Amino acid sequence: MKRIVVIGNGMAGYKFCEKFVSYMNEISKSDEYEISIIGEEKYLAYNRVNLSNFLANEQVDDLSLASIEWYHSKNIHVKLNERIVEINREEKYITSDKNYTYPYDYLVLATGSAPFVPNIPGVDQEGVFVYRTIDDLIHIKNFAVRCSKGLVIGGGLLGLEAAKALNDLGLERVNIVELQTRLMPRQIDDLGSAILENELRKKSFKILKGKHAIGIEKNKSLIVKFQDNTCLETDMVVFSAGIRPRDELARKAGLKVAPKGGIIVNEYMVTSDPSIYAIGECASYHNVIYGLVAPCFEMADVAACHILGTTQKRFIGSEPATKLKFKGVNVASIGDPFVSTNDASIIVYYNHAKNIYKKLCITKDSKYLLGAILIGDCDKYNELLEYYRQRIPLPTKPETLIYTNDGTEVILTQKTQLPDTALICTCNSVTKAAIRDAIKNANLKTVEELKLNTSAGTGCGGCIGVVKDILTQTLKEMGITQQSKLCEHFSYTRQQLIDLIRFHKIKTFDEAISRLGQGMGCEICKPAIASILASVWNEMILRREHAKLQDTNDKFLANLQKGGTYSIVPRIPGGEITPEKLITLGQIAKKYNLYTKITGGQRIDMFGARVDQLPEIWEELVKAGFESGHAYAKAIRTVKSCVGSTWCRFGVQDSVSMAIRIEERYKGIRAPHKIKAAVSGCTRECAEAQGKDFGLIATEKGYNLYVCGNGGMKPQHAVLLAQDLDEETCIKYIDRFIAFYIRTADPLTRTSVWLNKMEGGIDYLRDVIINDSLGICKELENEIQQLISSYQCEWKAVVNDPELKKRFRHFLNTNEPDPTIKWKSERGQKIPHAW
Repeated sequence: MKRIVVIGNGMAGYKFCEKFVSYMNEISKSDEYEISIIGEEKYLAYNRVNLSNFLANEQVDDLSLASIEWYHSKNIHVKLNERIVEINREEKYITSDKNYTYPYDYLVLATGSAPFVPNIPGVDQEGVFVYRTIDDLIHIKNFAVRCSKGLVIGGGLLGLEAAKALNDLGLERVNIVELQTRLMPRQIDDLGSAILENELRKKSFKILKGKHAIGIEKNKSLIVKFQDNTCLETDMVVFSAGIRPRDELARKAGLKVAPKGGIIVNEYMVTSDPSIYAIGECASYHNVIYGLVAPCFEMADVAACHILGTTQKRFIGSEPATKLKFKGVNVASIGDPFVSTNDASIIVYYNHAKNIYKKLCITKDSKYLLGAILIGDCDKYNELLEYYRQRIPLPTKPETLIYTNDGTEVILTQKTQLPDTALICTCNSVTKAAIRDAIKNANLKTVEELKLNTSAGTGCGGCIGVVKDILTQTLKEMGITQQSKLCEHFSYTRQQLIDLIRFHKIKTFDEAISRLGQGMGCEICKPAIASILASVWNEMILRREHAKLQDTNDKFLANLQKGGTYSIVPRIPGGEITPEKLITLGQIAKKYNLYTKITGGQRIDMFGARVDQLPEIWEELVKAGFESGHAYAKAIRTVKSCVGSTWCRFGVQDSVSMAIRIEERYKGIRAPHKIKAAVSGCTRECAEAQGKDFGLIATEKGYNLYVCGNGGMKPQHAVLLAQDLDEETCIKYIDRFIAFYIRTADPLTRTSVWLNKMEGGIDYLRDVIINDSLGICKELENEIQQLISSYQCEWKAVVNDPELKKRFRHFLNTNEPDPTIKWKSERGQKIPHAW
């Protein structure tokens, strides 16, 4: 029996084992090989790509690539928390720091890399860290509780992720120091870097470029000194300025190492010793170290095949494609985005107002993509990646890939357009053909089954949407109808559950799972059923058993804000408010020292209320005639308006009155997601009605009704449903639209996404809403009328109910306020210290 020993139980080492046992079983040679894998860390292999997620939940299992049971089931011997210190190539064995020896026939070096830390005075000080492993993050988190300021050295991908981690840990100020003159210098150009900097500064990061750290001194805090004779005071320092291959073991054993580091390998991952292979970040192929997941996995695959005796697979290098994992900051880079204009044509789209920048580098004949930069909007990343990797000919007008004037899109990732050779999961090199074959041959019907069978989507997870689309399309071609059940506890869709809950008059989750489901429920069905119950019956949410299933915002009828306080947002229909009510808001805000702000929806936000203050503040507001604005709920929020024909010389309809009528009609109605609306008094569109879930634009003959638009992360213009409508017809169509949306949309699905996924699109929706093609319009109108007639102000109910008021306190056994809430002052108002 041949003995294979893998040094390093990281992502590359694990992937080698996974591929090797898979191929070994295919050729029925499982009794000819024995595999052992030895790791320095005390953890089994974990997904380092998603390492920053560990800070949110501290669950190692969530990052694990496989359980110990998986290793045992594959007859893989695992040794953890053990470091190999020597390779004896002549006698073919290795020795660990515990003085154990392991003989081998084939040795696979997957020792990975180490963070680069410059050799400067003070790097060994307390409070100086690297950002690389789970233990690194644990140490950072434990130390951060005593810090308010942090400094990250390194403005590349890893450096920005480390900066985000410090920010998430509650540090008030995080500085990012980069040696080069721009951030992410290997991935984006000067303009892209400037836009990225702007976005980071909005999030309170301070950027210092062209700065070379030369030392760290310890006083009361840390002092970082730079080559330009400047210095910066901070509480902690995190180095994330690149990696260095872990090749020291190979050097000691006499293996050939590249001039810039890394164990030299050929196209089969074989080192200068034919019995030893190197894969991942410790390997150097043609003097290049590959620090991304996809090429490391490809190396593991090639090495596994070669040890088993096949030379069909070779490693030929990998072109770069990266995406920044930083919530709210979208940055991606593909191929070579720095191609000279002498060798390529450059197409640029730059929206300064929205900080969106897209750059395509294409061949002179406009046929192929050479590189791309996407900042602010990365929706086309996967599509552009396929054009690049598969060398797919570009559209006749390549600019349509990043910008269109007519609202049309070029969507390569449609299942019918992607070639079978398209690489869907770049992390694990899984093609569209491999996914389709697995679905057909292994009778797979879920994304989870596909992940287990093909490994697609188990790396960074960015391909899951495309994998799901391919699954749906392939099953449809096979004549298989997917069962779109809510979860394992309910064998119904959300739409079916709405009908069943209404028919059986079910009012609680316990009754729903008893009559319609099984088990105890889960994190999927509990909030979904709670949402359905709220949408169908429109009862005071805190007086029902399902109140405990709601999230924090609905439980306390207010949005939880940074720092642990809550917001107060009274309803102000149409933005119209009397001077008396305006004075009341000012008096309350002054009395409770609340931060005040005018919103984009023509209301007044008041921030900084403790949870125990919410009932007493709302008691004063209710007394003054205010109602809940439902800013915390998945419900009808605001109906924005201009001043219309009442004041504006261009107005053709009374938009204020119409907006107030609509907001008063639909206030408090729960839906799958929040709903915003607007009414513009003329075609100048001052109320921005085409950016709302539904909006009216006044004409000389009445109103044009637009539906399914939204702002937010993925803005979308609303689509014209009907035109020149009188007010009563408008209301009738809106009634039907809202009721149909509540009935058919998936949980947490905005109206824009709902329409995009709707077969038949706006034409089908128009047929249902206007032409009554399904014969349900009268039913939809009755459902809305039932919700309207059952409305009650939730906060009025709370302030009049002593038992409900008891829920609004920080601690169960005392009425004392939360002592951890802290404030600071900015522009004359209080704002919270970060958590």
